[in-house]
Amino acid sequence: MAVLPIRISGDPVLHSPALPVSEFDAELRTLVADMIDTMHEAPGVGLAAPQVGVPKRIFVFEFTDADEVKHSGTAINPVLLISPPPVADADETSDAEGCLSFPGERFPVIRSSTALLRAVDLDNKPFEIEATGWLARIFQHEYDHLDGYLYIDRLEFPYAKAAAKIARKRSWGSPGKSWMPGVDTFDGGA
Repeated sequence: MAVLPIRISGDPVLHSPALPVSEFDAELRTLVADMIDTMHEAPGVGLAAPQVGVPKRIFVFEFTDADEVKHSGTAINPVLLISPPPVADADETSDAEGCLSFPGERFPVIRSSTALLRAVDLDNKPFEIEATGWLARIFQHEYDHLDGYLYIDRLEFPYAKAAAKIARKRSWGSPGKSWMPGVDTFDGGA
């Protein structure tokens, strides 16, 4: 398959709600395979279709938890149910996230500790996953992409100010910016 360029914060496709998938065909299978290759090459633990310029409600994920259990899959037209996130200050270590569309940076953001993902797979078959911990965080992060949000949109002061400063310094925040996994170098994210 192919590795695709990843759009950077400011590209309109990242800041608009994605559209439902209606065609389950060879083109969709190719897109998902390319997204998985791109996620691996980046490297990341998740990737949403808008991040590669496709405004569709699709995300892929692959995460190995502390018990060495690998969680991977493709969520198409997902619905995500979460418990309310805690009312607390974000911890700089345990709550830190990265994002392939704001590459090379990590900031803490509060997320719910549990999530219920309902979606369909590549064969349009429904599935459901109950997630806790980092897997729940990954689902929330990727689902946000489908609704036109980046994790930096959820940052509190002073992290929001720091992210805005980085975006200005790197000339991000405008259309047409992307980076190519395997060519450009950034630390991984989701």
